[in-house]
Amino acid sequence: MALIVQKYGGTSMGSTERIAQVAKRVAKWARAGHQVVVVPSAMSGETNRLLGLAKELAPSHVTRDYFRELDMLASTGEQVSVGLLSIALQAQGQPAVSYTGWQVPIRTTSAYTKARIESIDDQKVRADLNAGKVVIITGFQGIDEAGNITTLGRGGSDTSAVAVAAALKADECLIFTDVDGIYTTDPRVVPEARRMASISFEEMLEMASLGSKVLQIRSVEFAGKYRVPVRVLSSFTPWDIDVAVEAKSGTLITFEEHEQMEHAVVSGIAFNRDEAKISVFGVPDRPGIAYQILGAVADANVEVDVIIQNVSKDGKTDFSFTVPHPDLARTMELLKDKVVPELGAADVVGDPRICKVSIVGIGMRSHAGVAAKMFRTLSEEGINIQMISTSEIKTSVVIDEKYMELAVRALHRAFELDMPGVTA
Repeated sequence: MALIVQKYGGTSMGSTERIAQVAKRVAKWARAGHQVVVVPSAMSGETNRLLGLAKELAPSHVTRDYFRELDMLASTGEQVSVGLLSIALQAQGQPAVSYTGWQVPIRTTSAYTKARIESIDDQKVRADLNAGKVVIITGFQGIDEAGNITTLGRGGSDTSAVAVAAALKADECLIFTDVDGIYTTDPRVVPEARRMASISFEEMLEMASLGSKVLQIRSVEFAGKYRVPVRVLSSFTPWDIDVAVEAKSGTLITFEEHEQMEHAVVSGIAFNRDEAKISVFGVPDRPGIAYQILGAVADANVEVDVIIQNVSKDGKTDFSFTVPHPDLARTMELLKDKVVPELGAADVVGDPRICKVSIVGIGMRSHAGVAAKMFRTLSEEGINIQMISTSEIKTSVVIDEKYMELAVRALHRAFELDMPGVTA
């Protein structure tokens, strides 16, 4: 039978009652003859609670030693989850054993609170699987070369699960969440949104990077690098649903492009409210200006997304880009205090009231006029486009945040994503 890695989010692990339901589902797969590794998140709200305690004690402390202790603290949430789930499985007569990341071990870099996985030793896990046990491993964490506990950043349990699946060469990684798959867009914004039976890796990577919250982007990158089949499905279906039925439910992230030959031109609409726009006005138009602005921003560990530079006039130009909303204030401070005076720019202005809306689809590669249709649809709704970014399979626009839901609904309708059979 198959080797399956299952990941359960914080909502699925939110109480002892829910953990008991997870245990029943896991035991069902094991009794069907599969080898099962489980990677659970901390119980819902637990990581925030722990980090909140640290903030109460040191509201503005930001030393490297402080971040080391944050990782030590935050890692305990998942340790509670694996212990409870193992106990729940054993109570049902299913042999199980739990491990923290450092016990496996999962080796990472030393970048506290945002470490990256370097290697996973699969020897201990394989021995337990061959002995008939379910193996439960803490998500979100590992250990660095010096023996310090590290964490992978928020949402890191998805990455842990896919990495473990890659190391074990698992047949599939099942991501159990509180939704039943990947939708053409957020059903809370567009009730007519449809669940996709499958989505290409490239499309999922774009959707994750553009604001879709179903999967953490690093987990999608890991899946692509190691070609791990990933399926997103719900943990809130009845636990005793037949394994064969459950194995085909949800949305499969596929690497087989031939399966997508009849795929819709546009597969989904993504959006992100969590960005802000910064414009630097009156910048001297000479080589190296973009580096002087964005290099300083990158050195401050701020990610830049959409970038636009206007046509030069009288030797001056305007330069705009977007950053994560939480980074707006410190990026503005950096530019005003250092970059703008050095450049001799006229002014810098920040706008927190923007959003990004994107259309995604591998079908865009072979169809002309897709972007034009997007722009026409927004124009007909009276929505002004402030910035545009494109790739081979996506087009993104920055617009006023008050028009976000209108834009998403209009585009979803214009590309007929609510039509039966479009996303099958």
